[in-house]
Amino acid sequence: MRRIDIPPVWLVGFALLAWLQARHFSLGLSLDSGLTDLLSGILIGGGILFAVLAIVEFRRHKTTVIPHETPSSLVQSGIYTRSRNPIYVGDVLILAGLVLRFDAVLSLVLVPVFVWVLERRFILPEEDRLRRTFRADFARYERKTRRWI
Repeated sequence: MRRIDIPPVWLVGFALLAWLQARHFSLGLSLDSGLTDLLSGILIGGGILFAVLAIVEFRRHKTTVIPHETPSSLVQSGIYTRSRNPIYVGDVLILAGLVLRFDAVLSLVLVPVFVWVLERRFILPEEDRLRRTFRADFARYERKTRRWI
């Protein structure tokens, strides 16, 4: 179960819900325009960029990117100087972009729900593990770097 309880699976699930809503339950609501297409592309591209930059930092520090594992290193460089959770920021940006791309107006509500799921299911337990593993280093990092952006 832990192998499928990872943020990308949740992202796909939420994206699938948005796609299904757009396809079968649009109620005639639409944001379709060239500007919406541009914004969705920027959000998806920005989300991918955030995730890639974060994964590169994990690899540089030779630590795990798997949420349920205890990291061997506290990553505080690169994109992690701006956000403690850039992969999750990327996931949220991707979902928001996909909702716009699918023209799933009613599914915009899924974005804050997805943020809530990420925070409760992954971020809070990860921060507890980091607090226990890196103690004072994590306390300093937590004070100087925001959780999201």
